[in-house]
Amino acid sequence: MSERTLHILTLGAHAADQELSAGMVIAKYTRAGHKATILSLTPGEKGHPKLGAEEYARQKIAEAEQCARLLGAESRVLSYGDATLPVTEEIIFEVADIIRVLKPDILITHWANSIHKDHRNAHRIALDAYFYAALPRIERADPAHRISRIFYSENWEDMEGYEPDIYLDTTEVFDPYCEALASFELWNGGTGWPYADYYKSLARLRGCLGFGLRGRYAATLARPKEAHVLRCTDLPF
Repeated sequence: MSERTLHILTLGAHAADQELSAGMVIAKYTRAGHKATILSLTPGEKGHPKLGAEEYARQKIAEAEQCARLLGAESRVLSYGDATLPVTEEIIFEVADIIRVLKPDILITHWANSIHKDHRNAHRIALDAYFYAALPRIERADPAHRISRIFYSENWEDMEGYEPDIYLDTTEVFDPYCEALASFELWNGGTGWPYADYYKSLARLRGCLGFGLRGRYAATLARPKEAHVLRCTDLPF
């Protein structure tokens, strides 16, 4: 783990997206003294079977703040609409400005393919904002900042073509992760889908596949294709 303090920025379409899929990564690094910010582009306010959108938005924002606190991170929730998240220059520049203010070292966001339109759009927004934030000739209130690494987290709605190439041992933060995610009503099935069952089982499955040791838990990440390119004078053995 890096000796210097890193800042991880996760970008999700909805509050709870990156908490669920990257929460163990966040917990592992904040417990080691690093920083993390969880940026959600919408509250995800239209996903409750009983509550209206405005009421559920308030609940989700409060839940995200509580979850982030327990993960050792900061939560930021923007006010774009659930299910109608656009890909516009306005939102891309807003996220780019946030990147320039926070100056993160690492960006974790959605994989490109998803059954959810908002997730696909969040992926595009994240990459375009990463690009804009790094260009000095794009003059904004804050100077340009280039993020060093981009990763894609494993989300149950984003599995088409997702092939993890990083297995991160998160055994020591599995219980704190579960405690933090319990901040969300949806974690225990309150919105009709068994999130806790899925993500607990996934963490154990990835622990088996990644480490083959009893009782291990893991989170996976995927890197952009270009990150796999090696430039060398000899074959890597």
